This record gives sequence, C-alpha cells and structure tokens, in this order.
Amino acid sequence: MTTSRRVAITGLGCVTPIGHNVQETWFAALAGKSGIGPITRFDATEWPAQIAGEVRNFQPELFMDSKEARKMDLFTQFGMVASLEAVKDAGLDVCAVDLDRAGVLMGSGMGGLSTLLETANTLREKGVRRISPFFIPATIINLLPGQVSMRLGWKGPNFSVVSACSTSNHAIAEAYHIIKRGDADVMICGGAEAVITDVGIGGFVALRALSTRNDEPMRASRPFDLGRDGFVMGEGAGAIILEDFEHAQARGVRIYAEVIGAGMTADAYHLTAPSERGEGALRSMRMALRNSGVEVSDIGYINAHGTSTPVGDSAESDAICQMFESEHPDVPVSSTKSMTGHLLGAAGAVEAVFCILALRDQKLPPTINYETPDPTCPLDVVPNQAREAMVHVALSNSFGFGGTNSTLVFRSV
Repeated sequence: MTTSRRVAITGLGCVTPIGHNVQETWFAALAGKSGIGPITRFDATEWPAQIAGEVRNFQPELFMDSKEARKMDLFTQFGMVASLEAVKDAGLDVCAVDLDRAGVLMGSGMGGLSTLLETANTLREKGVRRISPFFIPATIINLLPGQVSMRLGWKGPNFSVVSACSTSNHAIAEAYHIIKRGDADVMICGGAEAVITDVGIGGFVALRALSTRNDEPMRASRPFDLGRDGFVMGEGAGAIILEDFEHAQARGVRIYAEVIGAGMTADAYHLTAPSERGEGALRSMRMALRNSGVEVSDIGYINAHGTSTPVGDSAESDAICQMFESEHPDVPVSSTKSMTGHLLGAAGAVEAVFCILALRDQKLPPTINYETPDPTCPLDVVPNQAREAMVHVALSNSFGFGGTNSTLVFRSV
C-alpha cells in the first residue's frame, strides 16, 4: 500500500444559482452577483421565508435525453451535469482511462426529496399501482454516483457520503484518501442538492434557521454582518476531478492545484447548534493543517462555512481567531453563500471550486451584503468586492447539523 501519492485537481464542474457552469459561476462570484430571489417552485407568498437561490432555466436535456432525465431526481440531474463538465474540463472525455481505477464519490444531504413528495402525492391520489418503478432509483442518494458511473463506464470506487452540510467536503476528503492510498487513479467527487420544496423549506422554517428578509432577496444572505437573520436555501451541484499527480502529468493535462490535507471532527454537542466558541470547527481546521504539513501562517485565504446565521457565523469566527491566536486575524475570509445561498450537501464542492479558482487567478470572491460589522466576527471578510491577492494555500470549511465538521486544504502548483 502506498501513502505518498500527491493528489492533483484536473477538472471542475458546477451548477449554481449564479451560473450553469464553472465559468458563469466564477465570473458572477467575482462580480458580486446574487442568485437569490422569490421562490417559484411552490406558492410561498404567505410563508415566513419566501426566498431561495434557485437554479433558473436549467435544461437537463442539453446533456442527456429526456427519457434519461425523467429517471432522475433534480439533484441527480444537477450532479450529472456538473460531473460531465468536470470530466470534459479534465480532458477525460477523450482520454483512455483504466475504467477499473476510475471512480465516483458524490453525496447529497437530503437526496431526492422532490421525487419523494411527488410519489407520496401519487400514492395518496391514485394508489400504489401508479407509483413509478423509477421512484427508488431516483430518490436514493447513491444513485447519483451510480448514474454518473454508468454514463462513463467507470468501475472504481463508487458510493455516497451523507453528512448534512459537510457532505461534499467529506466526499472530496475521502476521494483524496482513496487516491493517496492507491485504490484509484481518478475520482469524480463532490455533491448535489435540490430541496427547494414546500417540505424542504418548511422544515427549515420550523427550525427558524432561514432568513425572513423577503422584501430584499438579493440582500438577505449576509454572512458575518450584524444584521444577519438566517441562511437562504440554495440548490445545485459541484464536481471535482481528483487524480494521482503522476497520472495527470503523464497525460499532459493542466493541473489547477492539489489537495494536501483534510480534517474531520464532531462537536458531540447539539443537534443543530455549533459547539461553544467553535471548538469542533477549530479542531477540524487544526487537523487539516497538521495533515497537510503547512503552518497557519501559510494560509492565504479561507472560504468560510459562513451561512449567515447569528450563532454559526460567530462560532466559526471565534474558531478562526483561536487558530490564528489573534483577536483580529488578517487572513481574508469570505463566504460565497452570500451570493449562492446555502447549497447544503453541495455547498462544500462549489466552495472548493471557488478556492481552486482563487488559487489559479489570485483573486478572492467577496462576501456581499456586508454593511455593519459584528464585534463577534472580527474578520477581514473581503467585503462586497472581489480582491486580487497572492495566495498559495487556501482552506475551505463546511460544518453540518449533528455537529459534523470538515476542512479541506488546497495548494497551488
């Protein structure tokens, strides 16, 4: 067993509320564009939370035939499109690859919720004989990597990670370890989510987790701002191609950056709230740095979990301050959820894409809607405008309900 392989990033794909592909999404993020608007999937006009980051004008038929698309829930369609973009970006769509050593590890926080709700209505209104035979395959989360592997013929490791909002960070971390230990040469990893439904939104309304700034949707998600009042639901997918570094070099492909470490911890504290002072988040970041072999001083950018909830943002800020042993750390820390909303199980993968592109372009995406500093969040949040910066190492945080924490470390090459 080998444990010394370097892990390169050779392809990126995403579908988000601010773009249907990587280029659109990245340009929109650098421009500070918000993808938040009134909910159109159902009538939310009388709801406490009436806004979300929907992927508008999405056309899966551009990437698969309509018959194939009907067998998939929306989250799988998002994940498939992002994966195909990443494969093409990595040059793997025209490259002979050992199919036994190419795998897919894609997760989701909640999976096929819209298909589940539609099927429940069909059962109630029309009876059991009208349930689609594709109901189960469309709903279960591991059919996302299953569908992608069948489309590509990839026969390596194939499974899902499910850990709430840490899902796709965990998926990337596990794919990284799979390649590092020599069990595969190429992995697609990331996550997808599509839960903008009455039950999905209603559940988070019941938790009082969502912003109710309905009269100004584009300004509702405001991480680290004193006036933040909850997160805004988003949807979409992010996919990343990880590849053994020597394998990528032998193909002569462009390498964006490399994954050099990951940290994973548990708060063991509360169902939905972070541990006090961000203790679990701090241990996750420290573990990621220890595993990557870099120092705190090497970090040039952090893409924060930064959901725009009062307690969560303060806890993460506290953890970052403790890590840097400073009351006012000067490392740039932005939350792109201010533009995309919170993509739950897809958030980490999309934010990993932002980190990787920040390393490539030496540009940091902003935290938009930042108006009033919060004394409990004394961070440089890259307020409202993108910034040019010299960055060699970037860190990305994702934390989830149940007290699950995950941190990734990326380095330029």
